[in-house]
Amino acid sequence: MLRGVALRVTRPRMAVLAAVYEHPHADTDSIIGVVRAGLGGVSHQAVYDVLRALTTAGLIRRIEPPGSVARYEARVGDNHHHVVCRSCGIIADVDCAIGPAPCLTPSDDHGFVIDEAEVVYRGLCPDCVTASSR
Repeated sequence: MLRGVALRVTRPRMAVLAAVYEHPHADTDSIIGVVRAGLGGVSHQAVYDVLRALTTAGLIRRIEPPGSVARYEARVGDNHHHVVCRSCGIIADVDCAIGPAPCLTPSDDHGFVIDEAEVVYRGLCPDCVTASSR
């Protein structure tokens, strides 16, 4: 994958990419923890730099749900959305409700050529619903 987007294959890049695939919607601190567990002394800055490079290359996607820190996911190339639990903050992917990307048509595009629409659904996840009903 890395060579396919003209990035050198390095241990930090491989570790960060694997962490994002293994932990969808993880925040930067979580990714740093996973990478350090596998590689040892990798700096915060190195992980930030790798995340930026992978995002720019289109191998991962950075999302910023309202009220949350930036998170990363490996599902790229489609226009999916997210559902976020109001209680525990867990995030899950939601496919577009209607048709191909951007799957939503604005009432006025102001001359923009729109290629993506971002929707965040909010509610309580099944675990939090169960916990609140006790």
